[in-house]
Amino acid sequence: MQVQAPAADLLLVRAINSGISRGTESLVFRGLVPESEWARMRCPFQEGEFPFPVKYGYAMVGQVEDGPAERIGERVFSLYPHQSRFAVPAASAIPINDAVSDRRAVLAAQMETAMNGTWDAAPRIGDRIAIVGGGVSGCLLAYLCARLPGTEVMLIDINPDRRETAVALGAVFATPDEALPSGCDLVFHASGTAEGLALALSLAGFEATMVEMSWYGAKPVAVALGGSFHSQRLTILSSQVGSVSPARRARWDYRRRLTKALSLCADPRLDVLVRDETPFADIPARLPEILGAPGALCHLIRY
Repeated sequence: MQVQAPAADLLLVRAINSGISRGTESLVFRGLVPESEWARMRCPFQEGEFPFPVKYGYAMVGQVEDGPAERIGERVFSLYPHQSRFAVPAASAIPINDAVSDRRAVLAAQMETAMNGTWDAAPRIGDRIAIVGGGVSGCLLAYLCARLPGTEVMLIDINPDRRETAVALGAVFATPDEALPSGCDLVFHASGTAEGLALALSLAGFEATMVEMSWYGAKPVAVALGGSFHSQRLTILSSQVGSVSPARRARWDYRRRLTKALSLCADPRLDVLVRDETPFADIPARLPEILGAPGALCHLIRY
């Protein structure tokens, strides 16, 4: 498509990389966004209406080609769909710090999700924390929680290849059939499966909280509320990045949150989350394969 020269309050941006958020984008691609959520699940610059096909995506890294003189040449992150060139409001293009590489910068939106999840959960020094589901969001939750002094953080996933990734991010790894922690102070669930949800609840200690990070779209999911759920007085807490956590909402807006998340992507250890890449021209043919790839982490689109 042709992109016109920007108006005074717009920037013309040339894409460098964008990241595919496999969990949400696969639900969009498969038409599993329930009609009740069509308005709320719109990404900021979506074109078209649900169900698929729509222009969807929110992890774009680019360079400003036209706009105010002081911003030309600037690397920016924007919650923009996959597109080679685009015009975007200047306020929606967040400058990228020199310490953040083009590849790691595509993690900013999922870092924002993980950051908001930790705000909702409020992990504390010394906590025993389990994260069930080793996708990008689960890995970033493990990374953030492991930065707290004295925490014992375990990332749990059915894919044993996640072991090396977990260790690189400062966490311990286990598959569901290995020795798992008991009596956890805090549990995050990010696997997107009923089996993972049941496992997450089983790891929570007395009066502990399990934070549900997965979004299932139109897929019904059974929750095991029998057994010890009531005697253990467990809490299930929903976390979703569409709203700033109540714990920070009075002082943080969306731009401040995203800017902070982008700055947290400066750590080179996060490179382990961005491995596979595909040229933009090949995406139409390869997208079904990419979204259906079991065990994949962040997939980079190269422009």
